Amino acid sequence: MRDNDLKGVITINSRERFLTALNCDQQDRVPVWEMYMNGSSIVGVHDLLNPGTASVETRQDLTGQEGEDVMAMYCDIVEQLDLDGSSFGISIGLVPEGEKAARDKFGTLHALSDFGEPYPLEGPIRSEADREGFDMAAMLDEEDFAQVSYITDRLGSARAHVVQIPDPYKISWRLRGGMEPLLMEYATSPRLIHGIKRIATDYCLAAVDMATDLGLDVIVMPGDLAGEENLIMSPAHYRELVKPYQAEIVQRAHDRGLSIIKHSDGNMWPILDDLIEIGFDGFHPVQPQSMDIAEVKQHLAGKACVLGNIDCRHLLVYGTEAEVEASVEETIEVAAPGGGYIICSSNSIHPSCKPENFIALTRAAHKFGSYE
Repeated sequence: MRDNDLKGVITINSRERFLTALNCDQQDRVPVWEMYMNGSSIVGVHDLLNPGTASVETRQDLTGQEGEDVMAMYCDIVEQLDLDGSSFGISIGLVPEGEKAARDKFGTLHALSDFGEPYPLEGPIRSEADREGFDMAAMLDEEDFAQVSYITDRLGSARAHVVQIPDPYKISWRLRGGMEPLLMEYATSPRLIHGIKRIATDYCLAAVDMATDLGLDVIVMPGDLAGEENLIMSPAHYRELVKPYQAEIVQRAHDRGLSIIKHSDGNMWPILDDLIEIGFDGFHPVQPQSMDIAEVKQHLAGKACVLGNIDCRHLLVYGTEAEVEASVEETIEVAAPGGGYIICSSNSIHPSCKPENFIALTRAAHKFGSYE
């Protein structure tokens, strides 16, 4: 979203602050946000902020369906730490099959993990015949947004509300039953891949429309396109088989008045300019093992907002609160000048992150993030 009426405004409202940063402008302070918090992390942070309160026994429903008690805790955290926006995903309707597996409503079988998102084992589309008549968009309904709606209703309109809608590449990976067969078919079966991408993109477009109707502000599009050293696919394959579909979704988001952020870990330098050409409003999370945030900010200044990059692999897991505070101060010094920066972790707050370190991150961001 490129709303000129936000430019140059000194704001005190969290939603305005967040959207102004996505508009590549300077605010009263750096917005503080987090793309994703694992259910057990929500409980851990909440317990630390509210000592003596009754804890929730269940740390996370492995199928990704957080109970209302955990959702309420998440909202408490946003309010207590004064985060400028919320962020939650839409349900894919996982139903357990056995002890460590679940199948989503689109037919993909996933392995479940206590520490990461479900991993696809088997997808519903294996051939051209499976693709015919497969309509993910028709299976999307408002109930899939129930958790997001709970958060927006509870927190109100003063904060920005972000919904996670996966990249069509990531959805294609699920439909095909894994990254490896999908990438093999980038070379061997491009027609099948285009067909799967069409299915995934139509679903994303329907999700954008539904997010708009529910009053959400921003979309973040998760889906890693790179490893630590290089892209997962060639730039040529990205530009042929991913970029056009991303561009459709970005255009739909802008047409509906929403901002949109691309999330990918890894070294995204080979296609960073492609993201700008498409029109993404922000790039998340600038993984410190792969990209230098000062260089990224210099490259993207005035073109797209930078979001990240407080290290959640080592610093938030093993570091001290003092080390976290020092990293936040240093990152703000190089990434915040001129605006267009939102501070958050380098991926997510996962179960290995110390709750006290996430709290230290947010408090340091408020301490050092004010603009002169």
